[in-house]
Order: sequence, then C-alpha cells, then structure tokens
Amino acid sequence: MSEADLKDEEQAGEEESARAEAAESESLDEDNRLKPEFVRSVKEALDQEDADRVYDLVEPLHPADIADLFELVDERERLTLARAIRDLMGVEVIAELNDWVRELLVEALPADVIADIAEQLDTDDAVAMLEDLDEEDQQAVLAEMEPEDRAAIESALAYPEESAGRLMSRDFVAVHESMTVGDLIDFLREHRELPTEFWEVFIVDPMHRPIGTCSLSWILRTPRHIPLYDVMARDQTLIPAAMDQEEVALRFQKYALISAAVVDASGRLIGQITVDDIVHIIQEEAGEDALLLSGAGDGDINEPILLTVRARLTWLVVNLATAMLAASVVGLFQGAIARFALLAVLMPIVSGMGGNAGTQTLAVAVRAIATNQLTESNTVRMILRELRIAVANGTALGLLIGVGTWLIFGNPLLGAVIASAMVINNLIAGLMGILVPVTLDQFNVDPAVSSAVFVTTATDTMGFFSFLGLAVLTGLA
Repeated sequence: MSEADLKDEEQAGEEESARAEAAESESLDEDNRLKPEFVRSVKEALDQEDADRVYDLVEPLHPADIADLFELVDERERLTLARAIRDLMGVEVIAELNDWVRELLVEALPADVIADIAEQLDTDDAVAMLEDLDEEDQQAVLAEMEPEDRAAIESALAYPEESAGRLMSRDFVAVHESMTVGDLIDFLREHRELPTEFWEVFIVDPMHRPIGTCSLSWILRTPRHIPLYDVMARDQTLIPAAMDQEEVALRFQKYALISAAVVDASGRLIGQITVDDIVHIIQEEAGEDALLLSGAGDGDINEPILLTVRARLTWLVVNLATAMLAASVVGLFQGAIARFALLAVLMPIVSGMGGNAGTQTLAVAVRAIATNQLTESNTVRMILRELRIAVANGTALGLLIGVGTWLIFGNPLLGAVIASAMVINNLIAGLMGILVPVTLDQFNVDPAVSSAVFVTTATDTMGFFSFLGLAVLTGLA
C-alpha cells in the first residue's frame, strides 16, 4: 500500500471517528434535553447575561422543547431568554407555547412583530395567540397584517370561543367534482400556494358545498382518466362552525376521523379540522373536567397567583358553608353524643365513606355525560344501575364495619346502627352522584363545575343524620 493510500485511510478513519464523537455528543445532548442540569446551565447563563452561551445551549433543541424551556425558567427570566435566543423564537416555538407564557411574551412585543408572527402561523394558532389580547392591542396587531390574513383571523374571531370556527384551519384543498384524477394530480403539482401537509382533498359542488372526499392514497392509486365523482367517498362527517370543540372531539373519536370539513350556516366549506388539533382538545377538556371537579380552577402552574387564589378560594368558601351545614346537623344530637361518646368517634366513618362512594358515582356520571354515553334515553337505567351498585357496596361495607365495631367495642347494637347508617348513606351517595350531574346538565350547567359540592353536602349531612338518628331511635344514646 502506498504512502498516499495510507494517508487517505488515516484521514478517513479520523473523519469517521469525528462523526462518531459528534453522534455520541448529539445523543448525549438529546438525553439531557430539559433535564435539571441543562435548565440550571441555561439559568446560570441568563444570570450572567451571557446571551451567546444561552443561544448555543438552546440552538440544538426542538421547537417544542424550547417552548417547554420557557415554562421551566422563572417568570422574570422569560423575556431575557426570548431576547437571548433571537431568531430561534420562530413560529413553531410560538405555536407550542403555554397560553399564559405566550400571552406574557406577546404583550412585550411590538404590534408589527406580532403581526409578522401571526401571518406565518396557521389560522387556528394565530387566533389562539391574538384572542387573549386586549381589544386595543388586538386591533393594533390586525392593522399591521396583510388584508387577506387579517380577514381570515377576524372571521375566526367572530365565532364563539372554543367553537369549531375558532379551531379550524383555512388551509385546505378543495376541487370541483368535474375534475378527473389526472386533473387533480396536475393541479396539486402546479399550485405552489397549496398547503404543505394534508391527508384528503374535499370535493365541492358549484355552490362550494362539500359532497365528498378523496384520500391521497386513492388519488395515487387510481388511473388518471377516472372522474373524481366516481371514486370520492360520499360518506363524510361535516362540522358546523358553531359546534363546541368538545362535541367536535367526540365526533373525531367516534368516527375515527383524520380530518373533517367545517361548514358555515349555509353548508359552504370554510375550513377543516385535523386530528392533531383534536388530540390537544381531548387532553385539554379531560384535564379541565378533572380540575373543575376539585375546584382547582384552570390548574395551570403558569397562571398568575392572584387568579389561582380567586378560583380556589371561591370553592373553598362554598365548602366551608356546606361544612357548617353538616356541623349544624351534628349539633342537633349533641345530647346523644354527650351520653355516648363513641358516636363522635364513629360518625366520621359513615360520612367519609359516603363521600367517597358519591365521588365515584359522580366521576362516572360526569364522564358519561361528557362523552354522550348518558342521555335522556338511558338516564333511568343508569340511575337504577347505580342504586344496585350502592346497595351492594353499602351492604358489604355495612357488614364489615358492623362486625368490626361489635368485636372492637363489644356492643352489637352499636354495630347494627353503624351498619344500617352505612347502607343508607351509600344509597344517598349513589342517588345524588347520578341525579345531581344529570339535573345540572338539564339546566345547561356544566356538571363538572358544581356537582361535587352538592354531593358531598348530601353525604355529610345524611351520614351524620342517619347514624346519630338511628342511635337515638334505638335507645343507644
């Protein structure tokens, strides 16, 4: 082997080693993304006002990771971070930001900069960025935008919050029914302004009303001369623009949709909703219901403290009032408690177990209402089902607590009283757990918001009343 060949081989080996080291370094970087050590390094660079180091640390991150990084640093550091990473603050990052974080950054930017960002975002993401701005700031941003983009956003803002009109994207592909497959393929290749990502093409009539869809797989596998009218799928799910986003999510879930056409009041195609938007909505609605049941407000750790305190304190005050009601019931039997002190020891068990049973039933009912599993047609069956469950659970728990009380305190009458009270309170819990959310839903009140207050009040008061009342009636106290 010649000396030149040896040098070439050595150089190739060095290049391969360098590539391996780079790949290993990149792998390590990926493993350490957003871990405490990495976030600590970013914070230290921000404290030292070393913008170049901040930029170098953040540059390898995915836009979604950069958005998450803004949540992990302190609120006072977010604007500094945004200024340090400069051009890395692209539209992908803005679209992924938490609502509260995005609002903070947007408020600090001039109107023309916000307008430039909004014009690059999809319509639904641009609307999400602008809808929380003050009316004055919103109009200032819209004034800086191109007429076409401004008209699209103003049209979306005209729809109710959390509706399909706010959620939809106006970037879609729609063609006339008279086209052939070949015409459509040529159309898709020639028009560069079409969306870069889509899964199906909407077929419309002369009034621009959707009459069918063609998936890209069908288009690619069908001969060019075949008319679209002959191969399109006529069965499609149309979403009214005013439909609530939770109902939209249910339709996507029920019919296994990837995308769906959004139509206005006259049935004309005005946008589309895709499954990536729905995944976010499902997660948001599920978390919202869970937090509303607990009275914890939005539950966003980036929400201003004052708003969080206000949301939580409201429900804590309501719970305080219901606790006073339960205490007043206990006050009616203070003489009996004074004569037989064991009642004070055991009565929290009855109310506590009833509250747990009521919460279980309530959670099932609220979810069933939210997913349209519980409707007027099966309400009676659902009530009877929960009553049977309540009787079974109450009887089992009553026997356990009754026998246990008898063995521990040596008083069979006390065991019988607490067992009977347990059965009664479980029946109350099962009945209230289903009736309260159903009744609230009938009055168009979100059952996730206030059902828990009514259910726990009923189980606490009836738990105390049944146990102490039976103790008095049986002569136990």
